[in-house]
Amino acid sequence: MAVYTKFNQKDFENILKEYSIGELNDFKGIKEGIENTNYFLKVGEKKYILTIYEKRVKEEDLPFFAELMLKLNASRFDCPVPILNKKKVAITKYKEKKLMISSFLDGSAKDILSPDNCKSVGREAAKLHEITKNFKINRKNDLSVNSWRKIFNSVKESCGKIHKELPNLIETNLIDVEKNWPNDLPRGIIHADLFNDNIFFEKEKFSGIIDFYFSCNDFFAFEIAICFNALCFDGLKSNLSFNVTKAKNFIDGYTSIRKLTNMEIDSMKVLSQGAALRFLLTRVFDALNTVEGAIVKIKDPMEYLKRLEFHKNSKNHEDYFF
Repeated sequence: MAVYTKFNQKDFENILKEYSIGELNDFKGIKEGIENTNYFLKVGEKKYILTIYEKRVKEEDLPFFAELMLKLNASRFDCPVPILNKKKVAITKYKEKKLMISSFLDGSAKDILSPDNCKSVGREAAKLHEITKNFKINRKNDLSVNSWRKIFNSVKESCGKIHKELPNLIETNLIDVEKNWPNDLPRGIIHADLFNDNIFFEKEKFSGIIDFYFSCNDFFAFEIAICFNALCFDGLKSNLSFNVTKAKNFIDGYTSIRKLTNMEIDSMKVLSQGAALRFLLTRVFDALNTVEGAIVKIKDPMEYLKRLEFHKNSKNHEDYFF
């Protein structure tokens, strides 16, 4: 989430004329995140989130995101629900921008998840996979292993400004990952961005997942690898350590709903290494390509160097969970 497109009160009032939810009471920009512009809206006494889709999101993908969230809600999965406009569609166009209004999810994100929280998230990730495996909608992962070399080539000459060793570190890990990436693991729709700020809790109880704008078809186990990177490292960025207890709890929660295959377990090291590389590369790209005038909180790419070091030196899945 972020604010690239700046709308005023009159803009929001005009947008709301396309809906039947009431009149604007208040609005506020949300600076967290980096992909789209997001505003908090209060309409009457109800809260909503308005998302304006920016350049990185392809227009042809918008129906997929809307339908995914509607189908998940219909399956009683806890997530925001797109609000249909007067034309009975989820996506509205205003001032050449595509946007969506969705319900407000109660709860808030936690900076650091406890082992019990990780177990809850593992359960919910598995529920998501079990629900979506039968959905007849598809979206290719534009940030899969096949895209990382191209992203690296676009930042190779300048990423040394962030850290002088970055070009060599990325190249070494990229060669590893490209050589060892699995070909045939169980797959379906994954969230693909399950970081702390996209997972909400109310008084330690899981309340839902937000921000489905990276969701795509990919390996279910790649989702687990992303969660290991996002949720299971503790400490300062210069001295991060992998928390095996959190990872074990996540896996216990996940496998209480969906069992892992032997191939998924055997692939956990390279998938985790690849997930770390994917987020390092996109964070490097965003740090080097900031949008002038945008209200945005850029995420630090350097947080991923220690993660990559851990994954590269790990032997197998037993270094992640027993």
